[in-house]
Amino acid sequence: MSHGSLADFLFSQSRQQWNKRIRIAYGVARGISYLHEECSTQIIHCDIKPQNILLDDSFEARISDFGLAKLLMKDQTRTLTGIRGTRGYVAPEWFRNTAVTAKVDVYSYGIVLLETICCRKCMDIAMENEEEILLIEWVYDCIHSRTLHKLVKDDEEALSDMKQLEKLVKVAIWCIQEDPNVRPSMRRVVHMLEGVVEIPMPPFPN
Repeated sequence: MSHGSLADFLFSQSRQQWNKRIRIAYGVARGISYLHEECSTQIIHCDIKPQNILLDDSFEARISDFGLAKLLMKDQTRTLTGIRGTRGYVAPEWFRNTAVTAKVDVYSYGIVLLETICCRKCMDIAMENEEEILLIEWVYDCIHSRTLHKLVKDDEEALSDMKQLEKLVKVAIWCIQEDPNVRPSMRRVVHMLEGVVEIPMPPFPN
């Protein structure tokens, strides 16, 4: 793809345009929703991450690399398989030796959404402030303390769009809930992003 991967786009030295990042995040959500609910055979990708999301000439997101994907039989909703995915994007249930569902992709999308918002990786040991090293923990701290502006510091476009920022963060936190039954489906994630349904405040870890 002419614009490389989402990883190239997000983690370059210059911060990319806020509106373009939002459009990509929406496109990725729709793409995963298509795999889960619109294909004739449900596909669980199992390795959603910025490196596996490609950007075409118009910066439309294209999900790629289905090497770890699982196809589900008709009427099948879960599967037993060995752990798959990439560290940092792997849902907790992979480590419990239980059947996994499409909710593992929802978790991974939540991480990707946070990275897209903040233009940084989910773990960055180069961060000067220790509390910012793990993106999930930092986001929890910022939304709890009502300091979401810290997530997009020096990003004037994002700072002038705080309502959208709060919505995206809330959606991401719903996606990364530890209990897969609490996470929304990708179709509901798309509806949240598009404003079709209201987004209640997500539960936070103890």
